[in-house]
Amino acid sequence: MVCLGVIAAPHGVRGQVKIRTFTEAAADIAAYGLLVDDVGRVWRLEVQGPCKGGVIARLQGIRDRDAAERLKGQKLHVARTALPKLDEDLYYHSDLIGLEARHADGSSLGQVVAVQDFGAGALLEIRLAQGRTVLLPFSAEAVPEVDLETGHIVVEPAGALDADEGGDGR
Repeated sequence: MVCLGVIAAPHGVRGQVKIRTFTEAAADIAAYGLLVDDVGRVWRLEVQGPCKGGVIARLQGIRDRDAAERLKGQKLHVARTALPKLDEDLYYHSDLIGLEARHADGSSLGQVVAVQDFGAGALLEIRLAQGRTVLLPFSAEAVPEVDLETGHIVVEPAGALDADEGGDGR
């Protein structure tokens, strides 16, 4: 399952919700069919319009603000098979999570545990062998190789890991 969005808040008094979307075009969240939330409920979604960071939508069966409020925080997922095949050099975040991160010499750095995007581009969160995590930009310079078949990426951290070599850890 791939997370396409999260219910952020109720909107109005008639059961509409604000959904923070993770799709390229916010309204596309409804294009993949039925969505499943964290507890296994299946939802048909009807986009009502755009809002900052996502869409305002109606979920089938939700008719009042109280019912919408109870859904706050629920992630909405779709089966991976419902998503289109991507061009080369494009990846779904879920495809990257779990990959081993390696240095160019092949030595293990850690594992990709999350993909973050705070508005300035995607960052890979990598858990190092010591247990702490670091964020690296997901760019061609910092991640010159992604190999989904073998389950690894090659990273060129360009100073981001200096803390392991006596830096200040920021």
